[in-house]
Amino acid sequence: MLYRIRECNNMPEEIKASLVNFQVDGVILGKVRPKMAELLCSVAPSGKGSEVFEMANPSSSSMKPYMTLSTRSAGTTVESRTQAVASVMDELRNEGIVTGWRDELFPVSDSFYNPPLFLIERAAVTTMGILEYGVHINGILKPDTPSSSTVVKDPPPLMWMARRSKTKSKHPGMLDHIVAGGQPAGLSLMENVIKECEEEAGIPPEIARSNIHATGVISYESFEPKRDKVSRVVLFNYDLYLPKDFVPKPVDGEVEEFFLWSIDQLKESMARDFPDPIKPNCYVVIIEYLLRMGYISPETPGYLDIVRELRSGDCQ
Repeated sequence: MLYRIRECNNMPEEIKASLVNFQVDGVILGKVRPKMAELLCSVAPSGKGSEVFEMANPSSSSMKPYMTLSTRSAGTTVESRTQAVASVMDELRNEGIVTGWRDELFPVSDSFYNPPLFLIERAAVTTMGILEYGVHINGILKPDTPSSSTVVKDPPPLMWMARRSKTKSKHPGMLDHIVAGGQPAGLSLMENVIKECEEEAGIPPEIARSNIHATGVISYESFEPKRDKVSRVVLFNYDLYLPKDFVPKPVDGEVEEFFLWSIDQLKESMARDFPDPIKPNCYVVIIEYLLRMGYISPETPGYLDIVRELRSGDCQ
């Protein structure tokens, strides 16, 4: 299971030490690779007249230079910064550096609870190692309890799984949660949960609202060597107990099919050589569910490592 967690949680210490802070108004908003910072600071979009990003020296000589937004090119308002950063990301999109464009804006802040300093295209978040938030939902089906008096406990539940469309820009064709999505600007967590349930799996709002339970968060950091980008992720987890007579259906084209898996099948899929694995960050949420529900024994070697690494990223 640690192998599956470390597919997401894989920030080498030497990479972490090399990262350049991205900060605005004295607030650290992201962590950027040096070459990426150099690239961002070199882009002067047409219409801006000069670079949007720039390097700055801190007041203390003991601190490293950091990347920030030029007030001349980006201004000081949420709107002006959003437009300026978008012009840079459009350039990087045209150069093939920012891929998987979503036309979905994410808030940029140092904490989930603070107002954003600007908004950014979702596909561009990892260029600056900005904290990104999402919601992941375990779709649970509780089997009927046999009437036999010899049964001493309820049978284990089943979990609804999805297979991603082969046209997805990331992890095409892989197994996935029944519902998951990034947390965009302008929606509350529950509003996003209800929206994603309906859009991705055809789950009516009344079913989602009546049967959803918030269960906590996981966090992780990862480095993508091929793209020289940094992911810093916080996922809000939910359990959704679905009626026995409800079958999810693909709606928005992002999923090919839905099907049920047992707890044993979920555990078997943790093996390194499992031929049809689940999308990496879904494993982290599923492992948290198995741990929370007692399907992973504290006697299991590495149990404490699993607990620690489920929330080893910035959780703020």
